[in-house]
Amino acid sequence: MWLMNETCLADFILEGIFDDSPTHAFLFSLTMVVFLVGVSGNSLTILLICADPRLHTPMYFLLSQLSLLDLMYMCTTIPKMAANYLSGRKSISFVGCATQHFFYVFLAGAECVLLTLMSYDRYVAICNPLRYTILMNRRVTLMMVAMAWLGGSVNSVTHTLILMHFPFCGSRKIQHFYCEFPAVLKIVCGDVTVYEKTFYISTVSFTILPILLISASYAFILHSVIQMRSAKRNAFATCSSHLTVVFLFFGAFIFSYMRPISQHTPLQDKVGSVFYTIITPTLNPLIYTLRNKDVAKAVRRALGRVSTQ
Repeated sequence: MWLMNETCLADFILEGIFDDSPTHAFLFSLTMVVFLVGVSGNSLTILLICADPRLHTPMYFLLSQLSLLDLMYMCTTIPKMAANYLSGRKSISFVGCATQHFFYVFLAGAECVLLTLMSYDRYVAICNPLRYTILMNRRVTLMMVAMAWLGGSVNSVTHTLILMHFPFCGSRKIQHFYCEFPAVLKIVCGDVTVYEKTFYISTVSFTILPILLISASYAFILHSVIQMRSAKRNAFATCSSHLTVVFLFFGAFIFSYMRPISQHTPLQDKVGSVFYTIITPTLNPLIYTLRNKDVAKAVRRALGRVSTQ
């Protein structure tokens, strides 16, 4: 029994994404630059929304939560990848792998729910502007955020406990740069067909259902905007940033998780993961800053206060 427990808790080997070639060294450096830009952008977005009273609205509170999720998402995977590359080690402990798996599934699920709730916020703001402060009061907004975090955590705890309970065989080598679900599942010993289908259904629930709800929200928004006519441009301006983020996130999510595990290749998984763990979280604050007048004005006000001190 003791030997079995020791075997189950043995370290995993992360294959990584970069080797020692000059080209990969350059790509690693580029990845770290993008990572630092993403961390800085999301951190500044959170600080800006907290510091500027004009941004203390439900829309920007939800945006600050999105930035927090993106910040945690990047910090879940990239630091370990960088540490392994720089040290030459490729191992990750059983507990470290389970923790990493929990956080990335949790954050992905929470972001799916949050993006859906953000579309509802835009629906209320445009279709029911006179009732916006009532329908999107502080209590409702906090409940929406709690729903996103709780939904993601419950889903993640369930899948992490089931996955890490399976026995692992062979060299315990994960063909990825972090403990992503499809890569970990490939080194499981035994029949995982039933669990794979269960995870697929869960993924569909966290992907298709939010997409349908977001589409419904924007269908109502489009109908209202067509009736407004004169306010068409201003109404769509408040939605364009959110729609861009939705397309980026769900596009990468569908590519990575809506295919059967048997059709996954290590290269496809790594490329997809780089996109939604580094590139998308880095682009999100830039999209909201560059395409949102309120955030741009808040940035200018903050810079103005700094320059006068």
